Amino acid sequence: MKTLEVNVFGVVQGVGFRWFAQQAAQKNNIVGWVRNRKDGSVTIQAQGTEENMANFLTTIKKGPGFYSRVDDVEIESIAPFESNVFAIRY
Repeated sequence: MKTLEVNVFGVVQGVGFRWFAQQAAQKNNIVGWVRNRKDGSVTIQAQGTEENMANFLTTIKKGPGFYSRVDDVEIESIAPFESNVFAIRY
């Protein structure tokens, strides 16, 4: 099991990025959450198998499409947590 905090920078607010991250997580059996930050970035805490996490991160790095732009992704290992869903936090 892999547990990560992922900070995504670029044009990632107001473009459906949190919804996109939730859909990617559900598709890859990832649990955790996603939230906008005051500095315009997005933070994700995610947990899943090594393979599922790799697929999830590949999708996140591409971004949801035309109106968004992912400039940088910072990834850090964190302590495991208990969850059975991937939520959008406000």
